[in-house]
Amino acid sequence: MKWDANVYPSASRRTVVYATQGMVATAQPLAAQAGLQMLQAGGNAIDAAIATAACLTVVEPTSNGLGGDAFAMVWAGGQLTGLNASGPAPSGLTKDWIRERGFHEMPATGWGAVTIPGIPAAWAVLSERFGSMPLEVVLKPAIRLAREGFPVSPTVAHFWQRAAERYREVLTGPEFSAWFETFTKHGRAPVPGERWVLPDHAKTLQEIANTHAESFYRGRLAQEMVSFSHATGGILSLKDFGAYAPEWVDPLSVAFRDYEVWELPPNGQGLVALMALKILEGLDAHSEEERIHQQIEALKLAFADAQRYLADPQYMASPPAAFLDAAYLQERRGLIGPKAALPHAGLPRPGGTVYLATADNQGNMVSYIQSNFAGFGSGLVVPGTGIALQNRGQLFSLEEGHPNILEPGKRPYHTIIPGFLTQKGKPIGPFGVMGGFMQPQGHVQVLSRVLEGGMNPQAALDAPRFYWEQGMHVVVEHTMAPEIVAALRERGHDVQVTTEVAPFGRGQIVWQDGSGVLIGATEPRADGMVAAW
Repeated sequence: MKWDANVYPSASRRTVVYATQGMVATAQPLAAQAGLQMLQAGGNAIDAAIATAACLTVVEPTSNGLGGDAFAMVWAGGQLTGLNASGPAPSGLTKDWIRERGFHEMPATGWGAVTIPGIPAAWAVLSERFGSMPLEVVLKPAIRLAREGFPVSPTVAHFWQRAAERYREVLTGPEFSAWFETFTKHGRAPVPGERWVLPDHAKTLQEIANTHAESFYRGRLAQEMVSFSHATGGILSLKDFGAYAPEWVDPLSVAFRDYEVWELPPNGQGLVALMALKILEGLDAHSEEERIHQQIEALKLAFADAQRYLADPQYMASPPAAFLDAAYLQERRGLIGPKAALPHAGLPRPGGTVYLATADNQGNMVSYIQSNFAGFGSGLVVPGTGIALQNRGQLFSLEEGHPNILEPGKRPYHTIIPGFLTQKGKPIGPFGVMGGFMQPQGHVQVLSRVLEGGMNPQAALDAPRFYWEQGMHVVVEHTMAPEIVAALRERGHDVQVTTEVAPFGRGQIVWQDGSGVLIGATEPRADGMVAAW
């Protein structure tokens, strides 16, 4: 039988999923099932999150891989802990190095875009601090899928094919040959349902498991990455890898509609979501159109500050808390009027990704996100390892005086942000909407629909979304009501309606209702699944 696995002419419906023993929500069913296997084998939510994340590097390589970065929030022992596993620029990556190679802005592919990967280290430290099962056990499902092969899911196949088409045009040097050897067959990407095997990836996962990621940073795998870099014009060093360690951080929060919304501090953009939510809390909307207009304007104000000030926190002139100061946000709120506007950054006073959510029956919950940044990343795959190196360095600035300007050893502005919700200090649970600069916009829209609009989590994920790109330009889904689109245009927004799903991110939610019942929702714009027990 032949059909198009990406065409669904009739409307479909998902409902919220309920369970009591454990839950995993992510955008790929095989990965979700791997996490569920850990829970059913006696593991906890942290074991499930690591197993799911490892499988996602196999079954969804279009969005993440072993050479990417990760962030997490873990609720365990009655408190919320944050992890920043983003990597810095290599010691040899300088502004002069970039400019000497003819670039006037940070490149999207090649060695100029590569930063030190944090994902394997994230798994190791999460497992050591919070896990209940050996890492060797937790990574087994991912190793098996990579070694034995897996059928490619429809959404992944779609983006895989788009990446292959683009890479055939832009990846022209010999350093990129391993990408085509790993991710194409006779020059083509897989189609939906096609079985794909990643034997090199399996071997690397096994080595990460056996050494608790030590090989990746201070052993054979680190040497492989550095040797490949030196042989093809890169600047990675063993010192860069050996010096790397993830950072435990304290999450930031704001009160919103009788709940507390938690995000991680910079270098991620979670502050954008928190700022926008607090700006919106002081406004009244009398229609859905007005609510969307206010959300767009609040996010513009928050992004204006983020693009001017956010960076690796040790390079920021103002501490993150300054952006959440009530007086400052009141000042920013006053800039929102009935018409679309082009805001500038304020002056606060000092004072391309996968997402997953897990919960167990012991009270542990995890909000976890990892990414290569844009698609497969830099286009560089280390031969014989399956390690696709990220292109997160593209987000550095080359503007003199900017806090996010490229410097060796500095972490770039990061787009990936996990979210978490509590009420009066008690956990409700993890949530996230992945997708580049859509992420804080997705957080605001989904939370607003649940906490203000009274939607259930699945309905909130299903609802049409907008994506503010720049200036007055806003992209909206074709399912948004025509009268709302028309009203936004009357307010001065340059609205583009699209049938594409890519700009609007992919969300997952796992919450609990206080009685021991877990509530899960997954993204209808992807191959998502809530695996429950």
